[in-house]
Amino acid sequence: MQSAQQGTSTSAVEVTNISSHGIWLFIHDQEAFLPFDLFPWFKDAPVRKILHVEFVSEHHLYWPDLDIDLDVESIFHPGNYPLVNKQHAPN
Repeated sequence: MQSAQQGTSTSAVEVTNISSHGIWLFIHDQEAFLPFDLFPWFKDAPVRKILHVEFVSEHHLYWPDLDIDLDVESIFHPGNYPLVNKQHAPN
């Protein structure tokens, strides 16, 4: 007799921690840190809105309560995405 196949994960992304410096995410099987200096849109957001994150596609995250969407690649390799939010750009 064989066991039934285990179910698939219900969440491929999870916010695991929020600190004064940024957000920790668990994406698929990898941990990622989003520092507020590179991802300023989250800095003053309420915790409940940060926690509500969805996978729109395999490489696209979306925070519907904040209207923020990010490509997963931009999280793991932010240096490849040099555009800076003008509102929060350093002088």
